[in-house]
Amino acid sequence: MARYDFIAVYLLANRKHGALYCGVTSDLPNRLALHKLVKGSAFTAKYGCNRLVWFERHFDMPSAIRHEKRIKRWPRRWKIDLLEASKPDWRDVSMDVFVS
Repeated sequence: MARYDFIAVYLLANRKHGALYCGVTSDLPNRLALHKLVKGSAFTAKYGCNRLVWFERHFDMPSAIRHEKRIKRWPRRWKIDLLEASKPDWRDVSMDVFVS
């Protein structure tokens, strides 16, 4: 059952300029834990994407899902520009989720 505690669209990476994964969730802290345990998705498990490099909170799931689908259609360069606007070093911002 969805909790809707922390609705967010997020980007994971395996390293700077490496593989990128875009996702949406209603409980970002729990979803991150699953990704870090390599239980998040087949793609993130295959490519080792477990570094949260960008996220954006939403007030409702429909808007979050629309935004995720829009980002997934973007060229890779746009996704990189989005995250580098705030995190040029691609550092893992997982701890920011727990203090937000």
